[in-house]
Parts: sequence; structure tokens; C-alpha cells
Amino acid sequence: MTASRSIALMLVLFSAALAMFATSSLRAGNGSPNNGDKSVPPALNFTMKSITGQDVNLSQYQGKVVMIVNVASQCGYTPQYKGLEALYKKYSDKGFVILGFPANNFGQQEPGTDAEIKTFCESKFDVTFPMFSKISVKGTDQSPLYKFLTDKQTDPQFPGDVKWNFEKFLISRDGRIVNRFASKVKPDGDELVKSVETELAK
Repeated sequence: MTASRSIALMLVLFSAALAMFATSSLRAGNGSPNNGDKSVPPALNFTMKSITGQDVNLSQYQGKVVMIVNVASQCGYTPQYKGLEALYKKYSDKGFVILGFPANNFGQQEPGTDAEIKTFCESKFDVTFPMFSKISVKGTDQSPLYKFLTDKQTDPQFPGDVKWNFEKFLISRDGRIVNRFASKVKPDGDELVKSVETELAK
């Protein structure tokens, strides 16, 4: 092999490795789909950053009833943290989990850092359910997870932009989006609790 061909081959290999690294970093950082694993329901086929910076593959929640909530620390609905935590504690041993995603899209009501948000949630509301790094839930920088949850192509039953903090998406044990609750629906509301219990019983 000539020197020029060797150099060309090395450049090709280097470019491929760089592309793989970039794709991996993108997925870990903003929640791009993990397209390689077809056994995971699409709604959970994302890798997100935890509020402490670790990569979390949402596939680990496969088989559970999952509630995904966009949260904020300075919102009129912020006291719902208390009800969410109570709901999580009541049903977590039955296979229920809440995933909290801080977002600053509405009224700039989540301006803090991940560390500040974590401290606030734990000190004010004793939050123990999984919390994630701050993301965008709408707009040009929308997280791919929320694009999946709100796009009519992937969520034909409950499509449309998130309108405010503390909207709630309910995902069944088999990974289907089975309900969506507006911000004003409290975590202890009859409709929401009944929906959770129905999915847990399946």
C-alpha cells in the first residue's frame, strides 16, 4: 500500500470515528433516539442527562407506567411537586415512575442551574422521583423526546405543543402514550389517579 493510500485510509477511519463520537454526544446531551435498539418502545428509546449530569437511557423504565412532566420552580403550579411526590411514593412499588424535566420555556419560570433546581426540589418538596437536566420542550431547540411526545406523527392521539409548565404525559407498560393531562390537572385529581391505577392494573 502506498503512503498516499495509507493516509487516505487513515483519514476515512478518523472521520468515521469522529462521526460516531459526535452522534453519541448528541444523543447523550439532548435526548436523540437510540435508533439501534428496536426492542424498546419509541417513547422510551432516548438517552437523557440526569439532573446530576449522568446519561440515563429511558429504556430502563420499560415495563413500568411512566409519567413525564415538564416542571418549573417559579410557577403557580410549582406546588404540584408535593402531589407528584405523593403519587410517586404511593405507586412506585407497583411499577410507577415519574420523570421530571425542568424547562424554562414558559415565563422564564425555571431560570436556575441544574444544581439549583435539584436543591430547590429536595429542600422544598422532598422530591425523590427521577429528575433530569433542564431541556426545551417546544420551539426550535425542542428536545427530541418532547418532539416525539407532541408531534401528530408519533402521538396522533394527544398531539400539540406543550402549553405551560406541569403538563403530564402518561405512558403505559408497553410504551404507548395513553393519556395527557393539562397543567391545571392536579396529581391527586380523580381523573389522573384513575388513569394511573388503570394502567398499573394491566
